[in-house]
Amino acid sequence: MTSDFSPAGRRLRVATERFPIAGRFAISRGAKTEAVVVVAEIESGGITGRGECVPYARYGESVEGVAAALAATAPLVAAGLDRAGLAAALPAGAARNALDCALIDLEAKTRGLSAARLLGLAEPAPVVTAYTLSLDTPEAMGRAAAAASGRPVLKIKLGAAGDPARIAAVRAGAPHATLIADANEGWDESGLAENFAACRAAGVALVEQPLPAGRDNALRGSRPVAVCADESLHVAGDVAALADRYDAVNIKLDKAGGLSEALAIAAEARRCGLAIMAGCMVGTSLAMAPALLLAGQAAFVDLDGPLLLARDRAPGLLYEGSLVHPPQPELWG
Repeated sequence: MTSDFSPAGRRLRVATERFPIAGRFAISRGAKTEAVVVVAEIESGGITGRGECVPYARYGESVEGVAAALAATAPLVAAGLDRAGLAAALPAGAARNALDCALIDLEAKTRGLSAARLLGLAEPAPVVTAYTLSLDTPEAMGRAAAAASGRPVLKIKLGAAGDPARIAAVRAGAPHATLIADANEGWDESGLAENFAACRAAGVALVEQPLPAGRDNALRGSRPVAVCADESLHVAGDVAALADRYDAVNIKLDKAGGLSEALAIAAEARRCGLAIMAGCMVGTSLAMAPALLLAGQAAFVDLDGPLLLARDRAPGLLYEGSLVHPPQPELWG
């Protein structure tokens, strides 16, 4: 679905696009076989800036709702909406992310600068991304780990009964890989010690969001494995309150409402002594490209969305195994 909104001046185009996933992508909340993304394009003077977002039901978003929210900003965009004004016009979330990234892309191209230089950042360099294994039986996840054992970092989706067996099977299948475990809020306090013990035995480097957001007091105090906030974190104002329960924060542009807020989160995380993960939803290279400007500050990078798709958009990012290269201007930035 594509819609054009052009009251005057700059022109906003909103499109809903579908990309099949290679197989299925399963986490504790369910599985899907396609990535449905919403793209915002702002055209001005023959130059177009683009941004992609992935609406997420966990945060009360729908594809239709996000597309409608973007369409409603057309008069503001035409009148010269900038990133500061965008932060007041839309709440943090997918819609604001698409527009924020489109505005950055447009301004960089208009001024003849890279997005990194525009934002006062170091130019992005190639980085190693984690590669995600979907939630499945221990046997299936062990086979998937063996097939991906040449990748340096594997992220394993957990959050169901029998997770210790899954963790052990993945470690047996990929004995040399760095492992990140992501429970997507799927554990509870009664099983926390057993699951943490399994992670420690397998040498898991980081556990993402083991307990539901707002019900994570059991993480206070000493932890046998480093723990990363994901669903608990959205904007920079959330960070300080998480520092007594987490060791790291997963910054996703779709949660934050764009690269502008993501960079503010990163600065606050550093102030609070928390490590940074640059994360993503399952989207195309257009969604990953802006996050690569954040990846240089991150201890962990999880920007493998295009690797999980049956096909990416063209032009896309260059992936050499798990090494992802910075975007070309034709894609973004």
